[in-house]
Parts: sequence; C-alpha cells; structure tokens
Amino acid sequence: MTASVPLGVAEQTEIVTYVSFAAGAPQPVRDAMGIASGSFGAGLALTVGQEPSCFFNRAGGFSSSSDVTLETLREVRDFYREQGVRQGSMMIAPAILPQDWGSITGALNLKEGSRFTKLGCAVETALPANDGVAKLDPRLRVGQVEPHQAREWASVMMNTFGFAPGMVDVAASLVHRPDWRNYAVWENERIVAAGSVFLNGDSADMFGGATVPEARGRGAQSALLTARTRAAEAAGCRWLVAEAVAEGPTDHNTSLHNMLRAGFEPLYDRVTWSWRP
Repeated sequence: MTASVPLGVAEQTEIVTYVSFAAGAPQPVRDAMGIASGSFGAGLALTVGQEPSCFFNRAGGFSSSSDVTLETLREVRDFYREQGVRQGSMMIAPAILPQDWGSITGALNLKEGSRFTKLGCAVETALPANDGVAKLDPRLRVGQVEPHQAREWASVMMNTFGFAPGMVDVAASLVHRPDWRNYAVWENERIVAAGSVFLNGDSADMFGGATVPEARGRGAQSALLTARTRAAEAAGCRWLVAEAVAEGPTDHNTSLHNMLRAGFEPLYDRVTWSWRP
C-alpha cells in the first residue's frame, strides 16, 4: 500500500460516504427504499432493500485485523437478515484479513465476489496531475449543480448505472446537503454527465461518476474529477479516495484510467465478500 493514504482513511471514508448517501436521504425516501444502517465495532453497514442489484448492501470501515472478528461479522450478517435483503457484502482490505479468515468465511457462508481497485492520493498530488476542465470538449461545460437541476442530474447518475427509479430521489437529495458537492457536464442545456464528492473532514470521496453513452470519450469524467478535486481542496481536505472495478489481464476500465491520469494511485485490490441467506 502506498504511504499517501492510510488504510483506515481509505476504508472508513468509503463506507461513511455510502451511509451518508443513502441514510442521509429524507425519511419518506428512506422508508420507500427500505434504507437502514448500523454500527458494528469499528465498521458501518448499510442496506437499501428496494434496490434489486444489492449494490448498496455493504459493510466496511474496518481498519485492522482486530476489527474483523467472527463475532462482529456475525452481527453484520444478522443485520442483513433482519433487513430481509437477499445479498449483503463485506468490504475488507486484504492487508487486515485475519489469519483465521478461512474459518470465518466458512462459518458465515461468505463467497468471493467481484474485485475493486481502491485508489487514493493527496489532494496536492491530484491538483497538478491533469487539468480535465481545460481538456474538456469545447462543446461541453462543467459546473456545480443548482437545486432546481437536482432531479435531472440525479436521473443521469442513477439511470446510467441502471439502478431502481427510487434511487433518483436518494441522489437528488444530495444537492441540498452541506457535506456534498455535486457537479454536472452539460451539452447545451442537457446534463450528460454527473459526479459527486463527499467531504469527510480531512478526506473526500469521489462518488458516482456517470456519463450517458452518447457523450462518452469527450473528457466529461476527467473534467468532473478536476472540479471535484478543487472542491475538496477548497474544503480543506488532505486526502482523496475512490474505487473502480479491477481490471483482469484482458480488461480495460476507462474509469480506472481516468482516475490514474487525475493523480490517483492504486492502493490495493479488494475482494467483495458476499453473503446470501
């Protein structure tokens, strides 16, 4: 792991971001989407019961092997059961998996799932790395989202990822929250790309970068990365963190390479450990 971002910062910032994203939505939205969260030792867990992909059913924020015990993860599993979800994930950095991890996965019926590359860097490293705003297609423009644009912006983000329609209401509420900065790329008056940054004290998380298919390859995501990095700097953040689907030997993940050009460094690849009832 690179020395730039401490492991605990990388893991805790990620899960706090997800919990803020969903559990910070207005109560009627939380009720409609079956959103719940809880604390489990050093970690947090989140469920969004009405999102069929189960993507948001996750637990993380563990900083050391002492946080990753059978007792703690059994509590997380029981939380998933109580919420009635059909799948939940445990996000644990490989360096802190305990020696008895094999017996823990067996006891809790955890299966190895998809792999993500965890990325991070110092804000001061990202700022001079790549000015995506300057390189944006001149027919496009990037800027911060205003409240009256929240629903269009949220629709681009959630629909591009293929999430349930109710997730648009969750994302739209970010535009009104003080710890979030939300940016869009426009072509004429239409939003074609969206991205957020969550401000968490010394750290900031790049969240939800999405571009509609017909606008890809024109620099939108690089511009959004630059705009969000500048927002993190303005808020006094020291670290930036993000994650992207890990590449296999024959894969190419454009999002991952956009972040590498923006100054992010790979910290480690992390397996998603999945539980099903």
